Amino acid sequence: MSAEARINDRIRVPEVRLVGPNGEQVGIVKTDDARKLAYEADLDLVEVAPNAKPPVAKIMDYGKFKYEQAQKAREARRNQQQTVVKEQKFRPKIDDHDYETKKGNVVRFLEKGSKVKVTIMFRGREQSRPELGFRLLERLAADVEEFGQVESRPKQDGRNMTMVLGPVRNKGKK
Repeated sequence: MSAEARINDRIRVPEVRLVGPNGEQVGIVKTDDARKLAYEADLDLVEVAPNAKPPVAKIMDYGKFKYEQAQKAREARRNQQQTVVKEQKFRPKIDDHDYETKKGNVVRFLEKGSKVKVTIMFRGREQSRPELGFRLLERLAADVEEFGQVESRPKQDGRNMTMVLGPVRNKGKK
């Protein structure tokens, strides 16, 4: 069954439950009679619920129906939330001022509603001390707690340790 609604002569069932052009219930009628009623009203017979027993068909302007469906789909796409993932990179031996600057960037991203992937890059001997990176990520999570929450815990991946923070959703909003 395609997503396209069947109309007029494409409806191949003996009888349908007919809905008039103004939304009134006509009842169960033969498909040929329903087609004639639609033709007399200069409209189309459109099958709106093909899986019902008997199928539901409505007398309407099919072009207008398709246009309205397209408008609804466009509106649904427009209202869909786009999730953006920003990344902020740190080193295990980061200076306090650099940390504060990067923390400010993370807070700014979270306030705008973006997710933030925080990456700690290890080099050389730093790889033998993953607890430094873990502590730094825990400290960052605690510092930005009011703006975002941890969505994925810190995990080591080769030379990098990553953690994902998501913005805090206000329950009173929307």
